[in-house]
Amino acid sequence: MIDDPETTAALIAAMTAALPLPAKATPELMAMLHQQKPEWRPEPDCTVTLVRYMNDEGGIVCRLDFGVPGGQQIFASLTHLRFDAALPVALGIAEYQLQRIVGIKGLRG
Repeated sequence: MIDDPETTAALIAAMTAALPLPAKATPELMAMLHQQKPEWRPEPDCTVTLVRYMNDEGGIVCRLDFGVPGGQQIFASLTHLRFDAALPVALGIAEYQLQRIVGIKGLRG
């Protein structure tokens, strides 16, 4: 098991209560988005508008709004987002991201 169910549920509840959350997409996420749709070039600044848990295999997934009129819905793993440390949920997010990455690496050996 990668995620602690109680900690993850508490983080999702805290994030949901704080929506919308300003975030920044990682360079890796931006590269993947550009690869899927080369003509679409938003800035990495975005807003998390929905948070869902996709079981232990998928982790926490966020719906992102890049502020592009008529833009498509983008869903990304919480691990591909960065948040301002001043946000009340920032510490919980950072802890989850680290635990998730370490847990995934542990599964891969």
